[in-house]
This record gives sequence, C-alpha cells and structure tokens, in this order.
Amino acid sequence: MCKLKLILLSVFAFFAITVVRANHFEEDFGGGRRIDLWSVGNMPNSRNMTLKDSVVNHRTWQIGVPRMYVFKPCSDNHTNTAVILIPGGGYAKQAYEAAGITMAQWLNSIGITAFVLLHRLPTSPDLVEPDKAPLQDAQRAVRYVRAHASEFGVEKIGVMGCSAGGHVSACVSTIPTDVSAVGDSLDRYSFRPDFSILISPVITMREELTNKGSRKALLGDNPADEMVDKYSMENHVTSDNPPTLLIHASDDKAVSPMNSVMMYSELIEKGVTKSSIHIFPFGKHAIAMRRQPGTTALWPEIAENWMKEIGVFQLR
Repeated sequence: MCKLKLILLSVFAFFAITVVRANHFEEDFGGGRRIDLWSVGNMPNSRNMTLKDSVVNHRTWQIGVPRMYVFKPCSDNHTNTAVILIPGGGYAKQAYEAAGITMAQWLNSIGITAFVLLHRLPTSPDLVEPDKAPLQDAQRAVRYVRAHASEFGVEKIGVMGCSAGGHVSACVSTIPTDVSAVGDSLDRYSFRPDFSILISPVITMREELTNKGSRKALLGDNPADEMVDKYSMENHVTSDNPPTLLIHASDDKAVSPMNSVMMYSELIEKGVTKSSIHIFPFGKHAIAMRRQPGTTALWPEIAENWMKEIGVFQLR
C-alpha cells in the first residue's frame, strides 16, 4: 500500500511540474520577443487540434504554437548577422535552455541577432505527416527572418543546431523541396540559410550510425528504405549547400562523429569548400557553452572566427 502511494505521489508530482512549467516557462525567454510562425488556420500539416505546451526541466515535449524568440545584441556591438538556433532533444523534446537561450546570449555578446526556434515535434498528435513538421517550421523561420531582415538590421542568416537540432539544421540547408509554402507573402523568400553550424549533429538515418532514438521519433520503428534515404543528409548534398561548420567530439557515444565526417566529405566533394570540421578528443554529446574539457572549450571562438573568415559576420 505504501509503495502504491509512493508511485501515485510521484506521478502527481510529475504532472504538477509539467503544468507549472508549461504555464510559466515563457519567463525563461524574458529577454526575447515571441514570434509565432503561422497565422491561425494557416499552419500546414495540421489536424487543427488545440494543443498546450508541455514543458519539464527547461525542455519542451510538445509545442502548441510553433514560434521563435528573438534576442538582440547591444546597438554598439551589432553585426549584420542573424542565427536561428534549433535546440535538439532526439526529436522527442527540445532542450531550449542549454542549446537555445544560453547560446543566444553568447551570440548576442559577439553582436549577432539570435532566434531560438521551438518547432513542432514529430511525436505531436496534431500532425498529418509527422516527419515533415520540423523542416516545415525551420523553413518558415528562415523565410520570416529574411522577410524582416531590415527590421532586425541583418543581411546574413545562418542556422545552428545541436544533436537532432543539427539534423533539422542540416535538412533546411540541404533539402531543396519547399514544404512550407502556404500561399502568403513569405513564400517568395528563400528558406535556404547562408551558412550552418552543426554541433554533435545527427546527419544520417542509417541504422548503424544514427542516433536510434532520433530515428525512431522521426521515422517510426520500421521506416521504409526510401524514408531512411530521404532523411540521410549525406546523400543529398549539392553545390547549393551553404558553407557549414561541423563541431563534434570523438568520445560522443550518442551520435557517432562519423556523422560529421560524412557530411564534411560530401560538402568538400560537391565544392562547398568554405566548410570546416573540428573533431575534438573530448566533449561527449551535445557540446555546450559551459564546462567543456581541454581544446573543446575553444569551439565558440572557432565558430566566431569561421563566420568572419567566410564573410558572413561584419560590424554594421
């Protein structure tokens, strides 16, 4: 009986935390203005369900309305660059604090306007085609920033994603098919970013090298070969891909660094020669801003200098 009570109390505590955090987690984005990606009734790939945000421990498990939060740098340190941050979480959640807000603060410190994207997850019950939703929202995010570039004072727009967020970033940088057109004014803007920064990224859906949790959440238990190929980005790189910086650690047990190696190899073979790769000996999975070992701690400086080197980062 005592054990049953303990279980019931644990379950109650979990849902209580979920409700509290879902109601108040936007306070975490206190410095950022909210931008909803789709107007009411105009969101593609939707069953028109009304969903609430589900948030636990700075991670979104469900998003009612896909959106971004914009964080602007100080006016005396403003560059012509914007970066859309796409937090990862195995396509089951998004770690918006560690892989979103914290990185936005760093980007602001070097003069970059940052947008944290909270996209629909393929686990959402509202979706008609679950695999398409993250890419649709990412394409829409790039289009929105490009359409409002003069408002934000930017010219170059990049994407930056970690883990499964790296896969979304690779998809929006690689897949040429327009899956986000809805017949409004944003459709005329390009959804292809000017550059990409991929951190500990999932690149392939091949079973032997992918992150199995990400593959299952995106494609299901037994995906068809054509779906595996469709979302294995190393198979679809062309000369139209933007320059890409890949950051990974050799001791990453969740996503093999061979994901980054394969992507870099294809980029160079296709002539995207401004791309760069850094595989550090330590750092494990989802390399973050804080407490990185040894040379891995240099990755933010490398990213900043790479953006300058390829010409997408200049003071206004």
